Amino acid sequence: MTVTTQALRIGGIELDSPVILAPMAGVTNMPFRVLCREIEEELTGTSSGLYVCEMITARAMVERNAKTLHMTTFADVETPRSMQLYTVDPKYTYEAVRMIVEENIADHVDMNFGCPVPKVTRRGGGCAIPFKRRLYANIVGAAVRAAEGSGVPVTVKFRIGIDAEHHTHLDAGRIAAEQGASAVALHARTASERYSGSAHWDEIANLVEHMAPTGIPVIGNGDIFAADDASRMMEQTGCHGVEVGRGCLGRPWLFAQLGAQLRGEPIPPEPTLGEVARIIYRHAELLSLHDGESHACRDIRKHTGWYLRGFPVGGEFRKQLAQVASLAQLRSLLDAIADSDAVAEAADDARGRQGSPSKVALPEGWLDDPEDDTVPVGAEIESNGG
Repeated sequence: MTVTTQALRIGGIELDSPVILAPMAGVTNMPFRVLCREIEEELTGTSSGLYVCEMITARAMVERNAKTLHMTTFADVETPRSMQLYTVDPKYTYEAVRMIVEENIADHVDMNFGCPVPKVTRRGGGCAIPFKRRLYANIVGAAVRAAEGSGVPVTVKFRIGIDAEHHTHLDAGRIAAEQGASAVALHARTASERYSGSAHWDEIANLVEHMAPTGIPVIGNGDIFAADDASRMMEQTGCHGVEVGRGCLGRPWLFAQLGAQLRGEPIPPEPTLGEVARIIYRHAELLSLHDGESHACRDIRKHTGWYLRGFPVGGEFRKQLAQVASLAQLRSLLDAIADSDAVAEAADDARGRQGSPSKVALPEGWLDDPEDDTVPVGAEIESNGG
């Protein structure tokens, strides 16, 4: 299936590709974003999508937490620079976005109202906030006011709702548009579903129809794993762009495949094991430049499991990679597979965390009054950086 797409416009930013890297804590740091861009450029001659950084906590940013500020680092090749903020308080939201604008930290600000992690929702953050319509509106409005006149667009990401009985996505989209957001993104699952089951693409279509009078784009997220998944989602739902999260774990070349498919170009093939070995080392090298060799070797361990999924490399080899302590050791291990032309089995199957549905942890009485605009206490600090 091929869908010839138009450019995706978010405020004053025009993207030649409507494919967006979804923020993922501990994954979408600067080295990974650069790697995705490098591979897309190498395979297709262009790097035209949007690559969003890890979720940044607004209060920690305002207070200039050293770790948080390091997480906001962008490489020179990153254009436009895209940052996602996690926030629960209009005050810190305004101050963080003003800081981003005045210090020229990023070109685009996305806001996270989709995190389903219990330590976040039980304090009233993430997925819990859109249920509180006035609080949600106050936060989005604060971000838009802070960015006013700067050319930095503000977008909003949310889920279908808390659970099957509490859908909030249509209200969340309408309110975001009323407050001046430039686009909205929907992860087509409820918070209670976490990452389980199949995403409800029909709800993306419902949101597209609901948002049509506003004129702002709707971006779909959920179950983009194969080269033609983006075109299928856009054709079935009418969404204007797609956001890719778990599908790119261990597959940073997925963006090149998705972009090529949408442009009607030949789709780059899945890499061989030898090519993956080269990509793993390049990833570790970029991590080392960003965080130092010791930290890079610890961080690359989780990625190697994703990279080698479906390849016949054996348990002992995987174990050795999971214990790597230096770039030299990593290079030595990868040399053993550098000439392999093996291709992974079922490379485009669902990957990453899935789990099972569960009741959403919420503050006591959270569902009593959707118009309550009280700022939840402690939610922002608890989820700093992830």
